[in-house]
Order: sequence, then structure tokens, then C-alpha cells
Amino acid sequence: MDKQALKQAVCAAIDQHREKIFEIGEAIRVNPELGYKEFKTAQRVKEVFEEMGLPYQEKVALTGLIAQMKGRSPGVKMAVMGELDAVVCPGHPQADPVTGAAHSCGHHAQVAAMLGMAMGLQSGGAMEYLDGDLSLMAVPAEEAVEIEWRQSLIDQGKIRYIGGKQNMIKDGYFDDIDLAMMVHGTTGDKIEMADTSTGFVVKFVRYLGKEAHAGGAPHLGINALNAAQIGLAAINANRETFQDKDTIRVHPIITKGGDLVNVVPADVRIETYIRGKTMEGVLDASKKVNRALKAGADAVGAQVVIQEIPGYMPRMNEKRMNQLFEANVTPLVGSDHVVNNGHTTGSSDFGDIMHLMPGIHPYIGGAVGRGHSSDYQIVDPEMFYIVPAKAMAMTVIDLLWDGAAEAKAIVESYQPVYKNKEEYLAAWEELMKG
Repeated sequence: MDKQALKQAVCAAIDQHREKIFEIGEAIRVNPELGYKEFKTAQRVKEVFEEMGLPYQEKVALTGLIAQMKGRSPGVKMAVMGELDAVVCPGHPQADPVTGAAHSCGHHAQVAAMLGMAMGLQSGGAMEYLDGDLSLMAVPAEEAVEIEWRQSLIDQGKIRYIGGKQNMIKDGYFDDIDLAMMVHGTTGDKIEMADTSTGFVVKFVRYLGKEAHAGGAPHLGINALNAAQIGLAAINANRETFQDKDTIRVHPIITKGGDLVNVVPADVRIETYIRGKTMEGVLDASKKVNRALKAGADAVGAQVVIQEIPGYMPRMNEKRMNQLFEANVTPLVGSDHVVNNGHTTGSSDFGDIMHLMPGIHPYIGGAVGRGHSSDYQIVDPEMFYIVPAKAMAMTVIDLLWDGAAEAKAIVESYQPVYKNKEEYLAAWEELMKG
């Protein structure tokens, strides 16, 4: 069988599994779970792996799973990923009434497409023609939410980083992986290729003042909320110093503003990200933010404690892999539906993986509304579920065909930021010293 005939056979097999793929995606969509709590979602993925007869490992980075598909010969190993978690969006019509979790970001479609791709490759008999192996990764906790709770998991030694892929790197699950791929849902009717995206660091900030009666004796207190307001204003005063080329975003929220209205606030808490196109830009902005936060405390005689938490590194999509994916997806949707967005301002822990190996993270349309918002809904299930499954399957075939020549050429020419896991882990530790 030649390569084009194999692609056709695999796409036909995906079509045969169409209803199954829809069912998987919808079952996950209506049971949204937040990161490191994706128990029902993980169970559904486990059931599919078992139905397919694939060997798998579960409880990876707490809730993740990894299954293996073997090619006819080893040598190159590729990860294809789907993310298990939802985002916090309590106003969404399908939100969990207790947790506020909702799939208003499309991760349910990632998992369905990844599994659909695997079904197509298996049923289409593709692996016996491919030189290399696949690692199917159902990854937990991409959305950087519930930071304080995740910090408690770090304090307990259950995880080291807030992101699922980061912990999988640390635990060695990418040690034998050569390149990686996944897709992400988006709104509109376009396939959006991208070159780069922002990375970020997280700060958990606590202003400590002194309690006093807010009406009777405010002069005896130290107002931590005033300190926080001054600190936030000082951050805003620094925004004109952020260079356009660094695409800096700083977006803090106050998570606690005090205890009682008639008590001078003595415990005020803030969470914030500092995002940017490069880690150098992020760290420069981070120092300015720290300076501003400390100025707020000094202004009123309060104290400030700034806890630095590793965020995610910027994404850097590999050019040749992007080209292969684009060539495979274009016949499915038409060239007028494929665009390249260049740099995007979202963030993902896939960026950490791309600092170690080549990878791509295209966006697939099919939804309406705004990402992470209550009006986000799927309107084109074909594009959201089936198109990415086919495009990823055909890209796998291109990469692992003929002795995995394409994959080997990409890996050999790629210049990773970090040569190995140890360099990567050491870099985060150094970066977070401030």
C-alpha cells in the first residue's frame, strides 16, 4: 500500500467510528472536571484504551493516562496528546453546579480527536506500515486554575508544578519521546496555524497589615487593602515600560480583600500572571511587578509576601510539522479556511515540551462564542471532532513513513532550548528565584 492509499484507508476508518468519536466527546463535555480531579474523564479514556486492546498506564501525574501503539519497527517515538480538564466558568449552561467547571475551551474535543485518530490508525491497519511508535497521552491539568489549591498539592509533594505536562516531564514520561502533537478547539470556521505564543509565571501575593476597628480606631491599624491598591496602581504605572515585542500581559485579581467590613483589612491576597512572548521578557516584567507590589506595602507600612510559582513556557511550533499538518488538513476544509496567526497570546504547558523537542499545537474551529466564557458552544461537530482526528492521523503517517524519514530529519535539525530534562528542571528552579 502506498502512503496516499494508507491515508485514505485511515480516514475512512475514522468515518466508520464517527458516532463513537462524537459519543466520547459529548460524554466528556457534559461531565466537566477541573485539573487533577478528572476522574470520570480518565475513566472514559481508560475504557476506550481497553476496548482497543492497547496497553496503558494510568494515574500519570495523578489523573493522566498513557497508551502505546507500536509501529512495525522502533526508532522514533511520537506523543499525540489530548487534555482532560475543563476551565472554571460557572455561568456556562453545562457547568458543573458544584465546581463551576465547564468545557468552554474545547478540551473534550481534543481527547475525542486523539482517540479518534488512534481508532483510525488501528482499524485502517496503519501501524504495520509505519516505522516508529505512538504514545497516546491523556494529559491532566493544562488550565492554570485553582492556583492556591494546586500549591497545596505541591506543598504535600503530590506534584511539583501546576501543569500536568510539566509534571509528566519531571516524572520521565517524555524521556523517550522525540516529537509531539496535539490540537486545540477554537471559535469560528478556520483552522488556525500558529508560530509562537506567550509563556507566563504566577505570583501568589499576600499583604499583611494590622487589624483595628474601621470606624472607631482606624489610626491604630495598617490597611493591607490600601497597600494592595497602591501596589496594583504601581503595576499599571509600569505598563508603558513593557516593550511591544515582548507582548507582556499582567492581569491580577484580588482573591481576598479583608475579613469584615468594620475591621481594617489585615490579610489581603492577590493572584496574577505575568505573560510574555519570551521568558526574558516575562522575567523583566516580573521584576517590575515585584517592585511595584513592594512599593504598595512600603507606602502604608504593611508587609508583602510574594510567592513565585512556575507557570508555562512560550510555545514554539516546529515549522516543518506545521507544514505537514496544514497540507493534510487543507483538503478536508478548503484553503480559504486555513490561516496562520503568527504569534498568539494564550499560554499552555505544551510550551514546556517544545523547549525540549519539536511539536505543534494548531487550532481547529467549529465553536461559537468566546473561549473560557458562558457562550462557548460547538456548532460544527464535524470540524471540531472529525477533522482534527483525520489531520493528525495523516500527519502521523507522513512523519513515520519510509523509515520515519520526515520525523528523523525534524528531530535532527531541531535546536531545543534545553538539551534534556535536567536542564529544563534546573532552568525553572533558577527562574523562580526571582
